[in-house]
Amino acid sequence: MDAFIIADLGVLALAKKYAPQVGRHVSTRQALTNYEAAKVCYELGIARCAGPRAALTEIAQIRDNCPQDLGLEAFVHGAMCMSVSGRCLLSSYMAGRSGNRGECAQPCRWKYSLVEEHRPGQYMEIGESEDNGSYILNANDLCTAPFIDLICKAGVDSLKIEGRAKTFYYVASVVSAYRRALDAFLADPYNDSFELPDDVIEELNRTSHRHYSPGFYFGKEQAQQTPSHTYVRDWDFIGTVDSWENGVAHCTQRGKFAVGDSIEILQPDGSVVKLTPAWIESADGERMDATPHPMMQYTIPCETPLMAYSLIRMQKQ
Repeated sequence: MDAFIIADLGVLALAKKYAPQVGRHVSTRQALTNYEAAKVCYELGIARCAGPRAALTEIAQIRDNCPQDLGLEAFVHGAMCMSVSGRCLLSSYMAGRSGNRGECAQPCRWKYSLVEEHRPGQYMEIGESEDNGSYILNANDLCTAPFIDLICKAGVDSLKIEGRAKTFYYVASVVSAYRRALDAFLADPYNDSFELPDDVIEELNRTSHRHYSPGFYFGKEQAQQTPSHTYVRDWDFIGTVDSWENGVAHCTQRGKFAVGDSIEILQPDGSVVKLTPAWIESADGERMDATPHPMMQYTIPCETPLMAYSLIRMQKQ
């Protein structure tokens, strides 16, 4: 369904006037945390409200007190903004890059020290530990896959995955993981003993991320703080599959790997093929030991049929 995502009431009025046939959704930047605000949006012609990172009890309360045809959307995965609803101005002031326009420099992930005005250049640690310093605004990434059943039962209609400034590999991997999690819930939605398939978390660990937490869903105490600005990057995205025919995959290089390396291929349907290619050939048919050149075309043997647009990755050595 096509729709405008709106955070400004003036834009809402113009959308209703000039494009009444297009759906209208309220952006997370409206920070709707109570049902009275959500009901006002409904009365103004909003079809779906995208709330900020909130608690399960808050979502359930909004659902119970609003018209059933008002859709509710909730974040289920990705970075936790220190401003909750993404309206932080730090990046604009400190780096000249507006977070509200998708250009956030993420200054909340930076390491900060204390400086006294008459002692310039003397930086004093304000860290929680001697080793890690202080990242006073830095939160862990949100991951709700283990309790996706509770989010659905709270009345959420749409799951929101952070994808801004992310690679297409990240989006493909995370969306495929949540598709499997959601399908597992929908297969038996009245079962109170939801079991997340093991391969969901395995997939979510194959993208670059900070350490995971349940965010604010079970209270602010669970929204843990990351003790550094670093990411968990255990896997590399190394290529795409352009086509497959007669046991041979035609690929494009996005990262180097060598003959004998074990790789995985994530297909558009979410399935994963594990492979250790016995040979690599260049586009000219020359056998090679590795794929050293960016965007080079090459082929590898694979008995399993592969779908076009499949993504190739390899665990870091």
